[in-house]
Amino acid sequence: MDLKQLNAFIAVADLRSFSAAATKTGLSQPSLSRLLKQLETDMGVVLIDRYHRPLHLTEAGSFFYDKISTILTEIDTVTSMTQRLSAPSSVLNIGFVPSVLYGLLPEIIATLKQFSPDIDVNLKDISSYQQMDALKSGEIDVGFGRFAHQDPWIQQILLRHERYVVALPKSHPLANVRKQRLIDLANNRLILYHQTHLPVSSTVTTEIATQANDKLSTSRVNRAVTHEAASSEPITEPLLHLFAQYGISPFMTTTVSDLQVALGLVAAGEGITLVPASLQTVRTEQISYQRLVHENVTSPIYLHTLKDFVHPKIPDLLTAIYHVYEQRGITYRQQNFVSQA
Repeated sequence: MDLKQLNAFIAVADLRSFSAAATKTGLSQPSLSRLLKQLETDMGVVLIDRYHRPLHLTEAGSFFYDKISTILTEIDTVTSMTQRLSAPSSVLNIGFVPSVLYGLLPEIIATLKQFSPDIDVNLKDISSYQQMDALKSGEIDVGFGRFAHQDPWIQQILLRHERYVVALPKSHPLANVRKQRLIDLANNRLILYHQTHLPVSSTVTTEIATQANDKLSTSRVNRAVTHEAASSEPITEPLLHLFAQYGISPFMTTTVSDLQVALGLVAAGEGITLVPASLQTVRTEQISYQRLVHENVTSPIYLHTLKDFVHPKIPDLLTAIYHVYEQRGITYRQQNFVSQA
C-alpha cells in the first residue's frame, strides 16, 4: 500500500468514475485501474463495485474511504506545514470575513505597515469555516473570523466582542427608537445572512426570557418560549441563536447569500436584520441603525492560526491590533499565540 494507490482510490471514490478520476489525477485509466487493483489485492478486500454505473463503494470501501481520507488530509497538512517551517514566506497571508473589513481591519493593516515597513501583506476574503482548511493548506497564515472552532490543528484567541445593532428601513415605525429590544423586533421579517453556523445549540430558559423582557406582556413572552421549547432542532443560526437566548422566535425569516444582500433587502423595506456595529455606515440613506439594549448581544472577533506553525510576522500583527484598540479606547485582554513547533 502506498500513497499513489490511496490517492487513486480517493479520486475514484469521490468522482465515482474511472475516466473522471483519471483526468483529475493526470493518470491514464489503465494506470489508475491498476493502482486500485493492487490496493485491493494488497488488502484482500474489494473496495469498488465495478458493476454499477456510477461506480459504488462496497461496505468495506465506504469504511476505508471515511478513515483514509482523514489520514491523507493530515498528511497533506503536515507536509504543507513542514515546507513552511523550513522556508517561511516573507508574505503574510491574512484571511478575513467581510464584516471585519468594515471595522478596524484597514486601520490595523495600515498600522502594521507603519510599524513594519518591509512587510508584504496579502488579504483574502474567506468565510470563517473555510479559513480552517485554508490555514492547513497554507493558503492563509492567519485569519480573522466571527466563530469559535474546535480543530486539533488550529489555535485561536478572542480579540474582542462587537455589539450588534439593528438595521431597519428608514420608513419603519421603530426607525427612530434609540434603544431597541429584541422582543419588539420579533414581529418583523428577520433577514439571515450567515454562511457559518454555531457548532452547538443554545438552551432557552423561561428565566432568561422573563428577565430580558421585563414589563412586557407575560403572554407574549410565554408564547415565544413555548414555541422554542417545542422545537427539537438545535438553534445554530447565529441571529436566531441571539433571539433564542431571550426566549424569542422571530415571526418570519428570509435567508440570503451574504451580509450585503441582507442590507440591500433592508434598504428595500423587505425586513430587518442585526449586524455588527462596524457596519452601520453602510447604506445610511435608506437604513436606520439603532443600538440594542441587550449588552450580551454581540459578535465576537477571533484570530486563528496553526498550532504548530506561527508565521514570524503574526506577533507584529497582534501588536498592531492592540495598538489600534488602545487608540480607540477598546477594552481587550492581551494574548499571544504559542508556537509548538
